[in-house]
Amino acid sequence: MKGAVLHAEWQPRKGYVPTQVESQTRKATQGSRVWRHPKLVLEEVPTPEVGQKDLLIQVKACGVCGSDVHMYEKDGEGYVLYPGLTRFPSILGHELSGVVKKVGSEVKGFNEGDMVTTEEMIWCGDCTPCRNGVPNHCVNLEEIGFTINGGFAEFLKVGAKYCWKIDSMLDAYGSEDRAYEAGSLVEPTSVSYHAMFTRGEGFKPGAFVVVYGAGPIGLAAISLAKAAGAGKVISFETARGRLDLATKIGADYAFNPTELEKNGLAPHQKVMEITGGLGADMQIEAAGAPARTLPEMEKSLAIGGKITWIGRADVQAPIFLERFQVRAGQVYGSQGHSGHGNFMNAIRLMAAGKIDMTKIITRRFRLDEALSAMEQATKRVDAKITLKP
Repeated sequence: MKGAVLHAEWQPRKGYVPTQVESQTRKATQGSRVWRHPKLVLEEVPTPEVGQKDLLIQVKACGVCGSDVHMYEKDGEGYVLYPGLTRFPSILGHELSGVVKKVGSEVKGFNEGDMVTTEEMIWCGDCTPCRNGVPNHCVNLEEIGFTINGGFAEFLKVGAKYCWKIDSMLDAYGSEDRAYEAGSLVEPTSVSYHAMFTRGEGFKPGAFVVVYGAGPIGLAAISLAKAAGAGKVISFETARGRLDLATKIGADYAFNPTELEKNGLAPHQKVMEITGGLGADMQIEAAGAPARTLPEMEKSLAIGGKITWIGRADVQAPIFLERFQVRAGQVYGSQGHSGHGNFMNAIRLMAAGKIDMTKIITRRFRLDEALSAMEQATKRVDAKITLKP
């Protein structure tokens, strides 16, 4: 089968000493500290063999995530930009849906022909974090498209316990093609759902919600906020096309912070103006730009306001704790999407027509065009680029 494989060289940065486990397994906990000279190659790879507890999925749609782009891009010294868990070579792609082609002998609840999506976090279920109900922090974690082969391929083998049926989406979307596209967006939508409602513990209907960054994760946060009854949803994004999508998918206000600054205004000032001086009850960081976003979020916290952090960046973030004390504020770090009903509820919302994330797909490529798709993604003008094998 064909797969888009990312190759990179293991060359730890000066001053960074990998752990013994990292050196033995070549699984880096901080990819941007060790992986150098990334190169994406479309090549022939073996079709995976299905184990007793696995499903073989024929991929129908797979989104290009910002994390994929960060593994593809490199800094001035040639190191990948993605700061998280990685092992190469690996087929990229983790936002996917497809049809079940083979079912392992011990699998129950799935059949050939089922329409499915899959979690990206491959948690073990046995370690202490898993047993305590926090599978996104599994100490034995593998990640589809990061440490093991992903969905930029014709087929994917994955454990059945990580898969979810999406047949219920057919009525909402009217065709298998659109339902598969929606299914490929369950993963990024669940990332936002987890950050907002599991980690951040949600908000009361009528709350003021602000989202920094209108890429796919930010757009999902906007849509979820609207569906959950936010009184006002405010979005900040520098890309014009993404700003338009932010309003299309549910934002009541959408601003380019660069344009605001030209007029002598900062994002926090717009938030305070729109909220009548009360500030934001929940703010979602989906931009991965902490040096710029955190100071603005601090200055526009409502009393009891929350910041939930999704964006990834290998940089230190400035923070003025006094503001969190006097505003009774809180920052919630969020990673992943597994557990807590996140996938199940995202699918239910889509199947019920409460949210329609297919609106954010701005470009579609064939698998043979994976390299072109990735190059297009580096321009950061699209919301969601989707590969259709």
